[in-house]
Amino acid sequence: MRLRTIRPEFVEFVPEVLTPGVLYISILYATATHSCACGCAEKVVTPIRPTDWSVIWDGETVSLDPSIGNWSLPCQSHYWIRRNRLVWAGRWSRQDIEAGREKDRSIKLRYFRGRGRKGDPSPVQNRTADRRVSDSSLVDARRPRERSDRSPEDSPA
Repeated sequence: MRLRTIRPEFVEFVPEVLTPGVLYISILYATATHSCACGCAEKVVTPIRPTDWSVIWDGETVSLDPSIGNWSLPCQSHYWIRRNRLVWAGRWSRQDIEAGREKDRSIKLRYFRGRGRKGDPSPVQNRTADRRVSDSSLVDARRPRERSDRSPEDSPA
């Protein structure tokens, strides 16, 4: 059964047995982990890094960006976590998945090539300048990603 909500639980270590509907966030290990929201019970690990996902916690609710596309799982579920709610999205074709993976590889390569060189603009700064941020946050680890798979809630009005 597809979940409609998820609640954050900040932990040092992610438990071996995951409770459905709980997003385990380990700041120490920079990961957010949950049982797949489609109900298949597969473990979904999202690394929190400049080139992967960001977590936004406003003191009460949590959002994860970008969307979670479980392309390697049999369910291939696709959803966003927005303010503790699950916003379900459509499936991607095999071609879309491969194009998304290639784009991710390219973004990571650009990001890591530019690290540590004086005078190079930060990909994080470049992305932040171009991106409209709809969530205010206390914790916002932004990534240098430009994704076209934004939820309807994130579209400009």
